[in-house]
Amino acid sequence: MSFEVKGKLYEVFETQQVTDSFKKREFVLEVEDGSYTQYVKFQMTQDRCDLLNSFTKGEDMTVSFSLAGRPYTNAEGQTIYFTNLNAWRLAKDEMAQAAPAPMPTQAQAPAVEDNADDLPF
Repeated sequence: MSFEVKGKLYEVFETQQVTDSFKKREFVLEVEDGSYTQYVKFQMTQDRCDLLNSFTKGEDMTVSFSLAGRPYTNAEGQTIYFTNLNAWRLAKDEMAQAAPAPMPTQAQAPAVEDNADDLPF
């Protein structure tokens, strides 16, 4: 399953070397949800951990992610379920960060002359 969400980068954590062959990096996205703000934690793994280096806190971004879940049975026989939001692509939302350019008014628009017969040479 693949999903996408837009928000502001709220928190970035350091890369964790979980085992000799596995590393992960977590980050939190601030997502506006009506009158409530949600703080959603994602993780990136392996070579994708470095993708966060080009982002700064407060920056608008789009996160593409997949859901992953698995059960774990502890020593007492209780089953615990883990859910991870695995981010696999990050994109800066340039349109959200840049102020829109004002539309030219009639007085500002350049005059266009109809000189179809005039050649530039």
